[in-house]
Amino acid sequence: MNLSNYKVPGTKDIKLKDYKTSEGMKKDNDDIKENIIPPLVEKLKNLHLKLNAEEEHGIMVVLQAIDAAGKDEAISYIFSNLNAQGLKVTSFGKPSEVDKKKDYLRRIHAGEPDRGEIAILNRSHYEEIIATKVHNLLDDEDDNIFEQRYRQINDYERYICENGFTVIKFFFNMSKKEQKDRLLERMKNPDKQWEFSFSDVEERKKWNQYQKAFEDMLNNTSTQHSPWYILPADDEWHSRRIITEVMIHVLEKIDPKLPEISGEDKEKLEKYIKELENE
Repeated sequence: MNLSNYKVPGTKDIKLKDYKTSEGMKKDNDDIKENIIPPLVEKLKNLHLKLNAEEEHGIMVVLQAIDAAGKDEAISYIFSNLNAQGLKVTSFGKPSEVDKKKDYLRRIHAGEPDRGEIAILNRSHYEEIIATKVHNLLDDEDDNIFEQRYRQINDYERYICENGFTVIKFFFNMSKKEQKDRLLERMKNPDKQWEFSFSDVEERKKWNQYQKAFEDMLNNTSTQHSPWYILPADDEWHSRRIITEVMIHVLEKIDPKLPEISGEDKEKLEKYIKELENE
């Protein structure tokens, strides 16, 4: 798979409409799920084990999308297969009153990975741009605030990367029709109604505003150190495959190694091996 087809270049403006919401892969869901995803997940799991054992680098994964695009499912089906000790998932909703008293990036620090961890942000600091734009939460005199926040976020992510933490970002690009189908499925199925929120339908009325806000976000914050990948989110299992392959690519670039015992520790290890064998 050519992952560059999904990577947003940081050197030119893109139009979100030029990126497909589907590549016609929904018909291959069963094959991808049963034959393609499992060996990829095993490879990802092995690399993550080494990352966790080495404890030198970390990865922060940002998942951003409109409602029902598949963020939660991506976490469940792929990242739940990883070593829980080296995994952290943080979901961000509306800022609390306490959050509002601090700088807007402060609460994101709680979701950052430790060395050896993969940390997943289900929504993220980008809500401070997306929601703020769509709902006109700032006064007219604050029009330049978005340009400032793009710069601040890019600087924050560069800082994270320069300190040994890779930032990788996925945008779930879903069609309006697919969202309608998924929302109706949740609403009509008693076993899925708990997933539905009335606000999902209200937010859908602002579809065009969201698409414009997402496009601006992608154009202003896809950088060489922290790129965005646009997923054809109508194809749910194909999208999960792309996420997995991107994560593998990132980990192979980090190239983590299992720690080796040497020197005095190795001698001590051999001593204890003999003691146990001779019990």
